[in-house]
Amino acid sequence: MGRFIYEGTNKIEIEDRALTHLQLVMTAKLRRAEPFGFTWREDPSIGGGRTTVWVHAGSALVFKYSGSRQPAINRDWIDALAFTANAPSGLYLVPEPPARGAAERLDVPT
Repeated sequence: MGRFIYEGTNKIEIEDRALTHLQLVMTAKLRRAEPFGFTWREDPSIGGGRTTVWVHAGSALVFKYSGSRQPAINRDWIDALAFTANAPSGLYLVPEPPARGAAERLDVPT
């Protein structure tokens, strides 16, 4: 289980594979100077609810992975996540769709 940390205070645990896909979408948007909202559901153990943060070029983002291997990338999942990131509601984690083609590995540092 990895961890996404925003501005050093907002933290959420996310499975490494999902976190990798979120990282790819977030960094692509930030490279294009496209700020966006990112929303996640809080664990019931800390009160539940949801949190939304505004992600922009000056945001302090940390993607902390528990594993050392880079997972295969599902382009369809990247597309689904990017679709939410470009919507008025902002980025949120959607379930991974089945890959239509062979999964591929990208050279993304972990």
